[in-house]
Amino acid sequence: MPIPGPGYAITARVEAPASASAAGDLAVAVGRVGGVVTAYDVVEARTDAIVVDISCNALNETHADEITTALEALPGVSVRKVSDRTFLLHLGGKIEIQSKVSLRNRDDLSRAYTPGVARVCQAIAANPADARRLTIKRNTVAVVTDGSAVLGLGNLGAAAAMPVMEGKAALFKRFAGVDAWPVCLDTQDTEEIIRTVQILAPAYGGINLEDIAAPRCFEIERRLRELLDIPVFHDDQHGTAVVVLAALRNALRVVGKKFADIRVVVCGVGAAGSAIIRLLNSEQTADVVAVDIAGIVHRDRAGMDANLVEIAAMTNVGNMSGSLADALVGADVFIGVSAPNLFGADEVATMAEGAVVFALANPDPEIDPAVAHQHAAVVATGRSDYPNQINNVLAFPGVFRGLLDAHARDITDTMLLAASAAIADVVAEPNPSFIVPSVFDTSVAPAVAEAVRAAAIRNGEAARPAGRPA
Repeated sequence: MPIPGPGYAITARVEAPASASAAGDLAVAVGRVGGVVTAYDVVEARTDAIVVDISCNALNETHADEITTALEALPGVSVRKVSDRTFLLHLGGKIEIQSKVSLRNRDDLSRAYTPGVARVCQAIAANPADARRLTIKRNTVAVVTDGSAVLGLGNLGAAAAMPVMEGKAALFKRFAGVDAWPVCLDTQDTEEIIRTVQILAPAYGGINLEDIAAPRCFEIERRLRELLDIPVFHDDQHGTAVVVLAALRNALRVVGKKFADIRVVVCGVGAAGSAIIRLLNSEQTADVVAVDIAGIVHRDRAGMDANLVEIAAMTNVGNMSGSLADALVGADVFIGVSAPNLFGADEVATMAEGAVVFALANPDPEIDPAVAHQHAAVVATGRSDYPNQINNVLAFPGVFRGLLDAHARDITDTMLLAASAAIADVVAEPNPSFIVPSVFDTSVAPAVAEAVRAAAIRNGEAARPAGRPA
């Protein structure tokens, strides 16, 4: 059953009669309708009444209204105002630009701006590679979207995508010290997006593509990788794939299996599913079977687009056909990046012994985790209120930290596999409820960064050789 969480948190300013039972009465009223009180602060106290701010977690907006109604139903109680704490957090945006240098006098100004800055401009014109050393390019990533696939909400457009991109930029800074900035493009034309990013690229050390719908995202990423001399990383594809593979490494340790011996069912063949399949193949996985809304992807299926044709060629060694239920029979691993409530306990029971189930659809997974646990040995979701959360924040900050530190020109599967192994290795002794580290584990991003930086240098993708100072 869903649990009230901070995503729908409210603070109600309530006036209530001054009595010894006031606090308890308010808390009981919230609890009676299923809310969870998280804070109780007295704002004003008089002889006849008190004014308090009572903060609660709710399930959704309707539930928040029910909590408000329950408070107002108490004798002598009035609700003055209700604030949505999520919206309050977003007022004015979540990020800002701050100068790294002090401008205290004319001398400082002469060096930071005119006339001194002209010398730096001339140096970069003479040697464009110096832009990585002498400008924000050294530590800056563009978080680029067209708003066509925002979270699981669909095509909301560029403006509505901004809160997600701001949040992504805040996570870059918090976990890896990377300066990232939203670039929300008011176009969903593939050629316009490619050209716009191309002409913006000189200011950035990397491009993070985000929330761009498949299949256009594949073409945009491929073309930009060909055009630019900085790494282009589509987080919905590669960030998800890196963390999924890290979790699977440790899940297989728990159940005593190896990539070379397992059959994996990947449900959902969009951006994330396609990238997961490609990394699984890079790990020499014995067999991967892809499933989409039309059933199992196989080489003889009619009407497939270019991406599905490519996926069919690299998966399903037995060329089996049928439904998701058919694919699950005897499978060792299920990875879902698709839609909610697709199967139940009966289907999990047909999987191999020691089954691993990653039900990652958000907010509602492909199978209820409690139901999956009836037959699966290890279960993971994309949610923060269950163990084993598969969260991209474990990957992208450290990945870009490593790419920027190496002055990398591109990103390769070798680097992604190195990042995945680094995340997995943070968990020294995995168990069924602990196969990936916490998103707040401060050792993750540095480990990922070093693994990516070292792989870039080994692959010859680093513009700065090993040992050279930044």
